[in-house]
Amino acid sequence: MRAMKKPAREETIVARTRCWIERVVIEFNLCPFARKPYESGLVRYVVSPADRAEALLAELMRELEFLRATDAGEVETTVLIHPYVLADFFDYNDFLGTVDDMLYQEGYEGEFQVASLHPDYQFAGVSADAAENYTNRSPYPVLHVLREDGLAQAIAGYARPDKIPERNIRTLEKMGAERMRELLRACRKIGPDEA
Repeated sequence: MRAMKKPAREETIVARTRCWIERVVIEFNLCPFARKPYESGLVRYVVSPADRAEALLAELMRELEFLRATDAGEVETTVLIHPYVLADFFDYNDFLGTVDDMLYQEGYEGEFQVASLHPDYQFAGVSADAAENYTNRSPYPVLHVLREDGLAQAIAGYARPDKIPERNIRTLEKMGAERMRELLRACRKIGPDEA
């Protein structure tokens, strides 16, 4: 597990995250539904100043309210980047249960879902260095807030969406873990290291 050094400036954090979305998620078509909102400029990037899980949860609530109050034609999705909190993947993974509980308790379930991305992402039962983990590895910890309606529309136009995870595993196994590490490293090198 890597120690998180002081994060870069906000614009650099966003640029590194956008690099990863472009060079990994979109280029390898890991999420076939990502290209349209990305290329249409409908993705909102928020760099959270939160340094505690409770503060991040409050910020996530604000983003959910923002999306609820904003037309999908203006902002389809939010990429909530949180470089100051939950750097440990297992703490982050535990936090996702809190996120799910909050979505249910606050009435967001069925309207929004939160996808999980982390620099040390590891699927259960998979070794830490397996290539398939890179489907969810990102330069910084991220909570990606998705509108259920938009996702349902995208899935309706896609043949066999249930096969996407298997296809992604095959794609990344062909690429290999070392190649995926290099792509992530290249994105992390964008801009100055620190503010």
